[in-house]
Amino acid sequence: MDKKLAQKKITQLSDELEAHNYRYYVLAEPTVSDKEYDDLLKALIDLEQQFPELVSPASPSQRVGVKMEATAETVTHAVKMYSLDNTYSIEELREWHNRVLKGLSGDAIEYAVELKVDGVSVALTYNNGVLAVGATRGDGHNGEDITHNVKTINSIPLKLKKKSGVPLPENLEVRGEIFMDKSDFEALNDQRRDEGLSVFANARNATSGSVKLLDSRETARRNLKCFIHSFGRIDDDKLFETQSEFLKTSASWGFYVDPRSQVCPDFDAVVAYCQKHQESREDIPYEVDGVVIKVNSLSQQQSLGHTLKSPRWAVAYKFPAQQVTTRVNAITVQVGRTGVLTPVAELEPVPCAGVMIARATLHNFEEVQRLGVNAGDRVLVERAGDVIPKIIKVVEHSVTGLKKTFKVPRQCPECGSTIVREKDGEVAYRCINPSCPKVMERGLLHFASRGAMDIEGMGEAVVVQLLEKGLVRDLADIYGLTREDLLTLDLFKDKKADKLIAAIKSSQQQPLSRFLFGLGIAHVGQKAAGTLAAEFKALKEIQKASAEDLEALPEIGGVIAKSVETFFKLKSTRELMRKFMKAGLNPVEMVEEPLGDSLAHKRFVFTGELETMSRRDAAALAKRLGGKVSSSVSGKTDYVVVGRDPGSKFQTAQKLGVQILTEQQFKEMIDG
Repeated sequence: MDKKLAQKKITQLSDELEAHNYRYYVLAEPTVSDKEYDDLLKALIDLEQQFPELVSPASPSQRVGVKMEATAETVTHAVKMYSLDNTYSIEELREWHNRVLKGLSGDAIEYAVELKVDGVSVALTYNNGVLAVGATRGDGHNGEDITHNVKTINSIPLKLKKKSGVPLPENLEVRGEIFMDKSDFEALNDQRRDEGLSVFANARNATSGSVKLLDSRETARRNLKCFIHSFGRIDDDKLFETQSEFLKTSASWGFYVDPRSQVCPDFDAVVAYCQKHQESREDIPYEVDGVVIKVNSLSQQQSLGHTLKSPRWAVAYKFPAQQVTTRVNAITVQVGRTGVLTPVAELEPVPCAGVMIARATLHNFEEVQRLGVNAGDRVLVERAGDVIPKIIKVVEHSVTGLKKTFKVPRQCPECGSTIVREKDGEVAYRCINPSCPKVMERGLLHFASRGAMDIEGMGEAVVVQLLEKGLVRDLADIYGLTREDLLTLDLFKDKKADKLIAAIKSSQQQPLSRFLFGLGIAHVGQKAAGTLAAEFKALKEIQKASAEDLEALPEIGGVIAKSVETFFKLKSTRELMRKFMKAGLNPVEMVEEPLGDSLAHKRFVFTGELETMSRRDAAALAKRLGGKVSSSVSGKTDYVVVGRDPGSKFQTAQKLGVQILTEQQFKEMIDG
């Protein structure tokens, strides 16, 4: 193919792919399958590799992401990005409305109202319709250049659409909010838990971290979205006369605009809009913390002007957070299954959001220092939906003798062992004593869980009694338990004891991947355990592997590699492995051959408790038939298989119109 023909084909493919992106991510009305889209993208990338000089900054191939060097280039905004004044009640909102009336000498006013998305502000600059720069808000005058990450967000057009009667400005800067849907946030945290990583506190924090990653390939995998809500600079400001016309025009150019935005003819309609969405905020698929109200007329906006900090023509009505104040009675330290120490605030019990709160997580010791919280302090606690209560700030420091400055413990509160930080800059402190009773308790529960060795009947009450009676001192002791041992425990009768012994014996046949996951090695989740097992096949081979050998594997980074090497070098680990082998455990990984391709290119998500198989086994079966399995529901999902007590994935599937299957329907599909 000559260069001229290649240029024509690249342009054609680029336009076609961006049209499909718009239909999928903005309109939610895809017209091609994932396979067809992937084939088009591959054809484009192949051509661009043959003719690299023809690669455009607006090419859809640029959405896959790149790895950048550590830079923090500053971008100066063409027009200052103002912050909004907040109101916290209808009365305060009415006072703002009265000031607007006064500023406009009583002229008639209509308002444009939009949900206040809890995300990260962004300014997007387009030159001749092509995305040139994406930047954070920063201090309002200068922001950080995040163009490489902005390009991975599919709802942000790389090249604006041309519509008849709507000319494209030569220079355009628009503002928006980058955010993450609740379902995508939950899926990201699920994945991080599986990989042994710390989870994000909320969707906004996850979004903020994602847009500042140096490796935008990771950003591309996080399914960020962006609503456009205003403009900073535009060559021709006569293209529209109102905020609502701007949003409509933005949508015609290919931007994603919140469909819940609307025009209110008077203040009473504004109040009704605020109250409606305040009551239904939990049903909105992304996090919102209020409503933004703007004078709709741009000429009236200009008349009202700005203060040094905020526009007079716009304000935010903040939804009341589900917050209370209470006193911290003590700060205790919990020990998790991987030995991570987590500070917890023991609170004076207080009702909040329909429940009685007595504890709140403090996440890590750096958070304790940041808040400056100590026993005796009065604190503001927030609980939104089903989120674990958290301390927002100290509202009153204690001045009584109760106050005692909290210090990071030097020893594990459960076993007295010295605690360590794995490396400089690591937030987590750990107890690395494998015999720590609390590590053992959490570790035994994890080892016996369905995702690991699947020992049915070994729940928390059983584990606690086994440890208290000294029947189990490490994981391998499980396989030395007898029927007589179990009958000494409370609530155990003959039948229950027989069932647990049978479950323990059956678990000896579990594959290496489950065994590795069950060991609870720091940073090793199900995915990493599967990768290690698939490569080494036998436990003894993994024990011999160096960190360099491990890091050479796909998806095994330096942190995981070092953690695995360190774990298997420990004297206590070597002794534990000998006990496992003596008990008859020598797990291997069997490579399961494909069963066919009847589910090829079909994406599945499993949620709820299945009756005849675990979700893990169902997912493995779908994969052996050529299907793909995801942890989150999106427009690309073909089927959501629902068991008993499904979670938010079921609701997301209903909203997106994804086909829902019962377990029986799934079995009929795979049998077919």
